[in-house]
Amino acid sequence: MNKPLKIAIIGYGKMGHEIEKHALAVGHKVVCLVDNESDWNSFPGNADVAIEFTTPDTAVNHILRGFDAEIPMVCGTTGWHNRLREVSMICLAKNQTLFYASNFSLGVNIYFEINRRLAGLLSTFGDYKPSISETHHIQKLDAPSGTAIVLANQIIDENQRFNTWITKDEQKTSSEIPIESLRIDKVPGTHVVSWEGPADNIEIKHTAHNRSGFAQGALMAAQWVVDKKGIFTMKDLLNL
Repeated sequence: MNKPLKIAIIGYGKMGHEIEKHALAVGHKVVCLVDNESDWNSFPGNADVAIEFTTPDTAVNHILRGFDAEIPMVCGTTGWHNRLREVSMICLAKNQTLFYASNFSLGVNIYFEINRRLAGLLSTFGDYKPSISETHHIQKLDAPSGTAIVLANQIIDENQRFNTWITKDEQKTSSEIPIESLRIDKVPGTHVVSWEGPADNIEIKHTAHNRSGFAQGALMAAQWVVDKKGIFTMKDLLNL
C-alpha cells in the first residue's frame, strides 16, 4: 500500500461503514465523519481526501462543499449524473478534483468492457435484441441503477440500432433498450445483459456477493487521485 491516507467519509450508512472498516484495516485513518448537517462544522478535518456515498438529492451539494474546502472528492453516489456537466465545469474552474463512478467494483468495470465489446460484435447481427435487468437491496433509492444506465449507454455507443434506454414497462420501439429494476432485501447488486436472438440467447452477468468490492475500489480511487487535479473515472484508474 502507498502512504496511509487521512480520510473524510461523507455518508455513514452501510457503504460508509464498509469503507471505514476497510480503510482502518489497511492502515488509513478516518479523521472526519459527515452524516448530518452539524457534522459539516468539522469538515474536512485535515483529511487528504473525502469519499462520498449518500443520496442522489444531496450528492452534488456535498461535492461542491468539498471543492470549497479544496479537498479531492471521490463520489460513489449515483442518480445525480444529469448534473455532471455542471459539476465538472465548477471542478475545472476551481482547479479541484473529482473522481466519480457508477460502480467502484473491479469486476463490474471489467464487465463494462465485456459489455462494450459484445455490443460492438452484435452490431451487424440485427436479429439480436438486448435487455438489461438489475437487482438491488430495497434501500437503493435510484432506479434504474447507475450501473445499468452505463451498460445501456455503452450498447447505444457501440450499436447504432439503439438510441435510448427505457424502463421495461415503457418500451415502445425496437430501438429502445428495456431496463428492468428489481428491489429485493439484502441483495448488494446483480446486473444481467441479455441479447435474445431467433435461435439462441447470449447473456453476461455480474453478481456482487457483498459491499467489500465497492469499498476497496473506492479506497483504490482515493489513493490514486489524492495528488491529482481534474475529473477522473475508473477507466483512468484501471487504464482501460
